[in-house]
Amino acid sequence: MAGLLKGMAIAGAMALVLLVIVTISANYWVWRKTHASITLESEQCAHEPVGLVFGTSYGLRGGGENPWYRARLDLAASLWKSGQVDHLLISGDNHTRYYNEPVRMWRDLRQAQIPDAAMTLDYAGFSTFDTLARSRDVFGVSKVTLISQRWHLPRALFIARYLGLEARGCATRGRTIFEDRWMWAREILARVQVIADLYLLDRHPYFLGPSIVLPTSAQAPGNIIPVYQRVPMPAPVEHALRNLRIRLDAPSASKPAPPWRVIR
Repeated sequence: MAGLLKGMAIAGAMALVLLVIVTISANYWVWRKTHASITLESEQCAHEPVGLVFGTSYGLRGGGENPWYRARLDLAASLWKSGQVDHLLISGDNHTRYYNEPVRMWRDLRQAQIPDAAMTLDYAGFSTFDTLARSRDVFGVSKVTLISQRWHLPRALFIARYLGLEARGCATRGRTIFEDRWMWAREILARVQVIADLYLLDRHPYFLGPSIVLPTSAQAPGNIIPVYQRVPMPAPVEHALRNLRIRLDAPSASKPAPPWRVIR
């Protein structure tokens, strides 16, 4: 029995050492592949046709607004207003009619004076991988600025590069590493998981759907389609969004769409 316990202890110790080595190696690989493409000062973020805003909960479990949510929206609005991105692709989770990250972000960005024509909503951004895969395969994105926090951007950029996207990260500001220490710790394990997803498990997005063309300045003139017509939605979401448009005095969906204009 003593020999068996000793053998189990040695095996456990070896497994722990192996886990530490794998974790450190995975994180170093992700960091090395992405750190040069992350800009910490928003004023220095390079111009790209599309800014991809990753969804997150707008509230905290203990109450109050999620600071990461507000930071992402503030940065997205700033980049569009300064002309550093031509169009915003807003991706998030919409797994029930009572929880809809993209619509909430769309509403708050409208209050920040971002016009409907500058935004497209992605309702199936259930994860970072799904958001990036759908940006390529559904929305036809090839060059993009990823808008998120410093702790999230390395993993997001690593996935984007794997998918063949020409991506750069633009990081939000306002919080220290100490304040976000639990998210940094979470990302250490998430980066190991993403390597397993990409190179071992051959992960695919949960849902794709029909192609949707983004109205960026690189495309030929035509008609701008309002965001709430451009993206197919479940009936409950469409009903809720119609009521929201009325409350916000948005143009009626039955009115003719205005002509295209170049967004710079």
